[in-house]
Amino acid sequence: MRLYTKTGDKGQTSIIGGRVDKDDVRVEAYGTVDEVNSFVGKARAELAGKAADKQVDEELERIQHELFDCGGDLANKQSNRPFKLEDTSVKWLEERMDFYVEETPDLKRFILPGGNDAAATLHIARTITRRAERLVVSLMKVEDTSAVCLQYLNRLSDYFFALSRYVNYANSVADVEYVRSEEVFRSKQSKQEE
Repeated sequence: MRLYTKTGDKGQTSIIGGRVDKDDVRVEAYGTVDEVNSFVGKARAELAGKAADKQVDEELERIQHELFDCGGDLANKQSNRPFKLEDTSVKWLEERMDFYVEETPDLKRFILPGGNDAAATLHIARTITRRAERLVVSLMKVEDTSAVCLQYLNRLSDYFFALSRYVNYANSVADVEYVRSEEVFRSKQSKQEE
């Protein structure tokens, strides 16, 4: 099998339902989702042997599959072809985030991205996910695409934030607060009192 086809030598690529320029917003969107997926793979490699349970690795593997689904949905220009990513994945991310928030100390101020290698990589994945989300918003202004994919990316960036804190906490690495941050987050106790 050859990896090269030469069909993109003039600046176009194939998507589900036709061909588009390689700088098309649709290609930018699913290409950025692929970039996120690569950083998730890097985080998984960095987590090997660290104090984060097997569950975290299994979650990240699930997310890698879902990111492939999301990328495929974004590459789908055919209105009669069903999307793969479902809203159950969005709900699952919310459940996992809630778990990690409960497992980590209260957060009052903004924190600096970083910590151990895996947590720092998860922060990179978080910021690239936000970029992917912005590109999907741009795509939705000009063409139809998966609304679930947009919701998924929105939750996923928050998930990466919560997980990065958990990975640091599980490995006894403290968050570093942004020194000029006001108190911007409410404690778990104040949320329960509402």
